[in-house]
Amino acid sequence: MNATDTSAHPPLSDDLLRRMDAWWRAANYLSVGQIYLLANPLLREPLQLAHVKPRLLGHWGTTPGLNFLYTHLNRIINARDLDVLFLAGPGHGGPAVVANTWLEGTYSETWPNVPLDEEGMAVLFKQFSFPGGIPSHVAPQTPGSIHEGGELGYALSHAYGAAFDNPDLIVACVVGDGEAETGPLATAWHSNKFLNPATDGAVLPILHLNGYKIAGPTVLARIGDDELASLMKGYGHEPIFVEAEEPAVAHRLMATAFDTAFDEIARIQKAARELADEHGNLPPGYVRPRWPMIVMRTPKGWTGPKTVDGQKTEGSWRSHQVPLANISKPGHLALLESWMRGYKPEELFDAQGRLVPEIAALAPQGEKRMSANPRSNGGGRVRELRVPPFEHHAVDVPAPGQVDAEATRVMGAFLREVMRVNDPTRNFRIFGPDETASNRWGDVFDVTSRTWLAEVTPDDIQLATNGRVMEILSEHTCQGWLEGYLLTGRHGFMSCYEAFIHIIDSMFNQHAKWLKVIREIPWRRPLPSLNYLLTSHVWRQDHNGFSHQDPGFIDYAVNKKSDTVRVYLPPDANTLLAVTDHVLRTWNRINIIVAGKQPQAQWLDMDSAIRHCADGIGIWQWASNDDGGEPDVVMACAGDVPTMETLAAVDLLRNCLPDLKIRVVNVVDLMTLEPADRHPHGLPDADFNALFTTDKPVIFAHHSYPTLIHKLTYRRANHANIHVHGFIEEGTTTTPFDMTVLNRLDRYHLCEAVIDRVDGLAQRAAHLRQTLHDKLAAHRRYVDEYGDDMPEIRDWRWPAVRNTQGGGEKA
Repeated sequence: MNATDTSAHPPLSDDLLRRMDAWWRAANYLSVGQIYLLANPLLREPLQLAHVKPRLLGHWGTTPGLNFLYTHLNRIINARDLDVLFLAGPGHGGPAVVANTWLEGTYSETWPNVPLDEEGMAVLFKQFSFPGGIPSHVAPQTPGSIHEGGELGYALSHAYGAAFDNPDLIVACVVGDGEAETGPLATAWHSNKFLNPATDGAVLPILHLNGYKIAGPTVLARIGDDELASLMKGYGHEPIFVEAEEPAVAHRLMATAFDTAFDEIARIQKAARELADEHGNLPPGYVRPRWPMIVMRTPKGWTGPKTVDGQKTEGSWRSHQVPLANISKPGHLALLESWMRGYKPEELFDAQGRLVPEIAALAPQGEKRMSANPRSNGGGRVRELRVPPFEHHAVDVPAPGQVDAEATRVMGAFLREVMRVNDPTRNFRIFGPDETASNRWGDVFDVTSRTWLAEVTPDDIQLATNGRVMEILSEHTCQGWLEGYLLTGRHGFMSCYEAFIHIIDSMFNQHAKWLKVIREIPWRRPLPSLNYLLTSHVWRQDHNGFSHQDPGFIDYAVNKKSDTVRVYLPPDANTLLAVTDHVLRTWNRINIIVAGKQPQAQWLDMDSAIRHCADGIGIWQWASNDDGGEPDVVMACAGDVPTMETLAAVDLLRNCLPDLKIRVVNVVDLMTLEPADRHPHGLPDADFNALFTTDKPVIFAHHSYPTLIHKLTYRRANHANIHVHGFIEEGTTTTPFDMTVLNRLDRYHLCEAVIDRVDGLAQRAAHLRQTLHDKLAAHRRYVDEYGDDMPEIRDWRWPAVRNTQGGGEKA
């Protein structure tokens, strides 16, 4: 529909329209000033080159449209006493959001060095995209923001994540037409099939079509209203079109559009809340609503210079960044001054540089200001997650390696209880791309279902309108939902196949940057940690093959700031439980847990697991025979399959070379390998040397790429003696053991490495080396013929009792 029908609501009064247009002009003036001015903020004197920044950085093209929308959202908040959060998908519209937060007073409250006067305006202008100042985009420094400029395509999924379980919140999400071309944004339109109008808030998407990206046209701006309306209706929205260049007309059309949209949101929510039961369940047969959205067409660079040097600027790609990029060019300084004076700052700001009272009165009050909305700052208060005792889910391990369990299934039972105890507060959700059951978290369905508001058929299972498990086959959307949920102060967990978590590398990167920056901002509240379980991992892709074999996400992750990222490689179910309990209690972190979902040997009883995880690294004395003295070799391992292969190698070596002194070191917290001055979890050099020695060979079996261990340990005294076996990009559809053989991580290659690295061992272990070669050849023949691992591999267990001193201790 077009926003032309004003019969349902009276038109804007001339006085209100005049004051709203004045606010918009003030915001536009401040936006231009941020991009250009170093001094003379109110143009008290003729503009000179000395008043202009030496480096002009910023984006003007989308900014006036954002200012226009912000102005109108303030009107609707005041008129209806609403709780609204503003997300600027065009993140490089930073000048607009900063300008409006300053006009509302929030910016000066959070940054007292930028007061609401001419002096503050000068600081506001200078700091923008300036050394020691603030970025050119919406950033954590901007009050009211939960979405940053580098996050192209995530705005809509962030908006829905913020709306889930916030029933009184409306998220106004501006989607740029360039942004709308991205994969993450295209999938996020489907989020409306997961929004429960009885228990959740609402999202009002506003598709801002200004026609151009950096240099070319945008797709959605060139397909016509009929085709675009069909697209948006297909996504489940009812679009309302607003198109105008003349400000007075545009204001009236937008006011009508907003009144229509917010009326419909209220109607949808009221109807659903009257139908829902006490738990938020909507009745069978409930018809999913068609939520309103707005399509706003305005010129790119609206109200800016019409032409520059004879070339069209307003309404073209030339206004995307800085329309007057070379102020020293003849006529450009005068054109900039004319542009800024065209907003009539003398009508907007008083003698002290403050917004005149009749315009300032348009701002909502207190926390009703979008820039002061507590949802944008960790929800406004710390909401601790209730975590029940994980020890109740312990696997009974009477001796190392004597029982099997599916580690992530045990974790899923624990998360079921986390879900149960937090259900009354609706403070915890699970996210993942259709893999909750596959990743063995199916026990959570004992207490909740998958969220679903689309069509349901009789064959469907575990679907409910008030479910707490969020599944859509888009890692981008799951990640965006979870981030929006966390950024507004709630808790969650995401599971994903290890190989495909790379799809959200950029989103992970931006969230890590957000966490890094908010630690440096005193008024930013801590956020619940972003927690991942990566499973279906590289070593157990029995039927998927090479395409599903990539453990490199953790390699990428450890590049982030050390106070942000943690990587955990628990070797069994009890250590996985202890790690899961830990990460659920952390804040302002990204925690990555990698664990297998297949039945596998269990090594530690719960008491031992808790102690081991508390340290993050340690000697497994029950597997070692160095008698607490100096070993001949250190066998280190990180990850469940590397741990199993290491222990199998140790068993073989101890049987064949009983005089060889072996120390087994297991690593759960990968960051303990870094020096203490590089990471909060890093071991001091003395402790590292005590574990790994300063001169003995270390054969390190690692879950991921070998280079990561070298990167983490390169400053250690014994680094030259650390020899890492890990994933070397060899793989196919094959047996579990054959995957380790292809990558030289198997027990036989680890034994060979010991023979090669321990001084004097090669000569006296010649027969063992031949045995190892024979075993590998037999393995190859057996796998190729039978398609399975040899029984001696499949059925191997750590010996229940060892007579060698130090080898028979209970874990």
